[in-house]
Amino acid sequence: QVQLVESGGGLVQPGGSLRLSCAASGNIFSINTMAWYRQAPGKQRDLVATITRRGNTNYADSVKGRFTISRDNAKNTVYLQMASLRPEDTAVYYCNAGIARVGIPYEYNYWGQGTQVTVSS
Repeated sequence: QVQLVESGGGLVQPGGSLRLSCAASGNIFSINTMAWYRQAPGKQRDLVATITRRGNTNYADSVKGRFTISRDNAKNTVYLQMASLRPEDTAVYYCNAGIARVGIPYEYNYWGQGTQVTVSS
């Protein structure tokens, strides 16, 4: 079994910063692209940022210059450093990863349980 566990969400004032973490565990052979998505109440789940195993990154226009995605391959962990937070960044943030398990020659898409980020004064 494979699990993705997020942490680091919470309440922050506009202009503040938060760092989210997502650790993958289980019988993992390799992890390909990792990503962060977010879903605000009543809205669809949107892509925030992606990072390949080699460290190539991509961001949604709404977070460019404010958010930074990174990963530690040795720890099977992806991070999202969020700065200059705005009320419209309020959402549940989900971790996503393409993972190949030991002994299984296919990659599957896994999701974390989500962590709430609320930006409010």
